[in-house]
Amino acid sequence: MTETALDIARHLIRFPSITPADAGAQDYLKKFLKALGFEIYDLPFEGRDSYRVQNFFARYGKNGPHLCFAGHTDVVPPGDEDAWSVPPFEGAVQDGLLIGRGASDMKGQVAAFAAAVRDYIGSGYRKGSISLLITGDEEKDSINGTARVLEWMEENGHVPDVCLVGEPSNPDYMGQEIKIGRRGSLTGYLTVKGKQGHVAYPERADNPLTRLVRYLDTLKAAIFDKGSAFFPPTNLEITTIDTGNSASNVIPAEAKAVFNLRFSDRWTVEALETKIRFILDGISPAYELRFSRGAHSFLTQPGEWTGLVADSVAAIAGIRPAMTTSGGTSDARFIARYCPVVEAGMVNKSIHQVDEYCKLADLEQCTAIYQEILKRYFL
Repeated sequence: MTETALDIARHLIRFPSITPADAGAQDYLKKFLKALGFEIYDLPFEGRDSYRVQNFFARYGKNGPHLCFAGHTDVVPPGDEDAWSVPPFEGAVQDGLLIGRGASDMKGQVAAFAAAVRDYIGSGYRKGSISLLITGDEEKDSINGTARVLEWMEENGHVPDVCLVGEPSNPDYMGQEIKIGRRGSLTGYLTVKGKQGHVAYPERADNPLTRLVRYLDTLKAAIFDKGSAFFPPTNLEITTIDTGNSASNVIPAEAKAVFNLRFSDRWTVEALETKIRFILDGISPAYELRFSRGAHSFLTQPGEWTGLVADSVAAIAGIRPAMTTSGGTSDARFIARYCPVVEAGMVNKSIHQVDEYCKLADLEQCTAIYQEILKRYFL
C-alpha cells in the first residue's frame, strides 16, 4: 500500500457524500483499513426521528492503551457548482492546493490519519490499540452518527482511553490552535402576539413589534458572564425577525424572532433557559418562547493528553498551539462524555465555501503531526 495522504484524500473527495449519503466513501476507507489488519464493524443507525446513517468503527489491537481517531466522511452541499473553479468532487490539485468539497472539512484529516496509521503500523508498532470512529452524520442532524456509535462502543467494550478528532482546528496557519472544548449552543424561538389594525388608528390595535423590539434589545444588552479560563463570554445573536406582513399601513397581529446563544462552561442549558425567561419576564410575561438545545459546552481539562497533542504539533509545526474552545460545535461534544478529547487538524479558512481547499504542505504536515502523536502516545 503506497497511497499518500494526498492520494487518499483525492479518492475520498471523489465520493459526493453529502449528508446523509455515503456514496462509497466509507467502503473505500474500510477496504484501506482492513488491508492494514483492522477489524471492521459496520454500524448503520436509523430512527430517533432522523434519517438512516452509515457509520463504522475499526480497531487494530485488543489491549490498552487505546487511542481513537474520530472523523466524518459526510460533507455539506457544494452550493452553486458553476461558481467553483473546478468540479467540487473532482479532487483537483492546482498551485499547491487540493481543491474540493471536504478537502479541509474533513476528508483531508481522515486521509492524513489513515496514511499516518498505515506508516506507523508498518514501522513495527505492537502496543495497545488504535481505532477509528467514522460517521456520515456530522454536518446535519448528528443524531444517528457519533452519539449512537459511542453507545455501541460502550456496550461492546471499545471505549478508548483518549480521542483525537480530526476537525480543522487552525483559523489561519498550521500549529496555531488545538481545541480542548467547545461552547454550547442554544436557540430561542420568541413569539409576541398583538392585535392587527390600521397604522392610522394605533389605539385600536396592539403592535407586537413594539414589545418584540424591547425583548430583543434587552436580551442583546444582557451580560450573561465574563467568560472563564478557556471560554470567551457567552454571546447572543439575533438571527431573524419576521411578521409576514407585506403591507406598510397594517399593524401586524404577530411577530416572531429567533436568537442563538453560544455559551461558556459557566452555564448549563437548563440554567440558561431559566435566565432568559427571567430577563423577558422583567419586561412583560406576554410572550411565547420555546428552545432548541443544540449542544452542551464541554472542556477537556489541560493535562497529559492535551499536553501530548500540543507537544506533537509543536515538534512538527515549530509553533506551540494555543488551547482554545472557539468555533462552532463538533462531534467532540459527544466524545467528551467518555474520555479526554482534543481536536487537531488543518486550517479551516475555506470550509463550507466555494473552492474549499487545503494546502498540500499542510496535508503533509498534518500527516506528520498524527504520526508524532501516535509515536508519543505509544512509547
